[in-house]
Amino acid sequence: MVVSSRIKQFIDEQKRAAAARHIPETVKLRLWGKSAGRCEYTGCNSPLWLDPVTKAEFNTAYIAHIIADKPTGPRGHPTLSPALRAEISNLMLLCDVHHRLIDKEDVAGHPVALLLGMKKRHEERVELLGSLTPEKRTHIVLYDARIGTQHAGVSFHEAVEAILPDRFPAESRAIELGLKNSFLEDKDPTFWAAEREHLQAHFESSVRPRLTFGDVKHFSVFGFAPQPLLMVLGGLLSDVYASDVYQRHREPNTWRWQEDGEGQLYRIIPPTRSGGTPALNLSLSATITNDRIEAVLGPDCSIWTLSIDNPDNDFLRKRAHLTEFRQTFRHLLDHVKAIHDPGSVLHVFPALPVAVAVEIGRVRMPKADLPLKVYDQNTKNGGFSEALVLA
Repeated sequence: MVVSSRIKQFIDEQKRAAAARHIPETVKLRLWGKSAGRCEYTGCNSPLWLDPVTKAEFNTAYIAHIIADKPTGPRGHPTLSPALRAEISNLMLLCDVHHRLIDKEDVAGHPVALLLGMKKRHEERVELLGSLTPEKRTHIVLYDARIGTQHAGVSFHEAVEAILPDRFPAESRAIELGLKNSFLEDKDPTFWAAEREHLQAHFESSVRPRLTFGDVKHFSVFGFAPQPLLMVLGGLLSDVYASDVYQRHREPNTWRWQEDGEGQLYRIIPPTRSGGTPALNLSLSATITNDRIEAVLGPDCSIWTLSIDNPDNDFLRKRAHLTEFRQTFRHLLDHVKAIHDPGSVLHVFPALPVAVAVEIGRVRMPKADLPLKVYDQNTKNGGFSEALVLA
């Protein structure tokens, strides 16, 4: 087995050498540098100095021609083939699988324009990442929990795409805080306590030691979970640690902050009656009518409202929208604690984007602000019901 493996390795090396014999060594080295030694086929990115099975380090790369070095080759051309056979603009670094795919298995499916696009995007990404300085490093935090029967999860790949070019990942994997394979749903009475306990325990074991020893300077936070739990996550991160919080968009389907979208003007609407139980109506991604809150707390509650002109699921498009929310919510909490008894609890009824829910936990100051009793809307439980308390 070892002998046959070495023979195959020797044959592959001879094939690679023969195919690239007319390419100057300086061009090969430049191509390795521009590609960072990884397969340039879109979606692959495999390291080409490493055998994926044995983990032995040796050259597994093929230098492929976009326009073949002979007119009779794949995508060959009578005049361009000899002219471009050693031009770096016509060369790609590929793994064995994708070299065979473009040159033998599916030549027709890999026209020149497609391969040039792959090369361009890969090398631009390598150049971008190489230009980022150490202070742009960030630790990606992923947190997901069931929303009803959904457990969509958050992808590390999507997160990396979202933070570039402002930041780059400090590690090759994320800090994941979600409870995997949980059978509980948010309609179950034990769901909130179980999820909260796991989130706090995982944070203490995976994040807190890094903060204690100063290993982490910045977080990029991606959450897909019920809003009360996202507030808990925000409270754990707090405003002390530098963090960027991201929002999943529907159109386009991405976590990257968008440039479009109108400026938002958040409105604080004071209560129409003084005294009574203080409540907060957060109508941002949808409208919550006050009668739904009164059905839970009684008709004598004192309801504050924070809203926008047209509540909508996808209104939070820009990073500036989130910054504006933080400022408005801070003012709101100051107004509430100035009017209501310091021993009161603020009852929170949210309809929010996920990033806003995280920021509520970060903005709130536990020692200065009223405790928040957060409710969750679930039709299976007949409407709003108490989820958890942020003390």
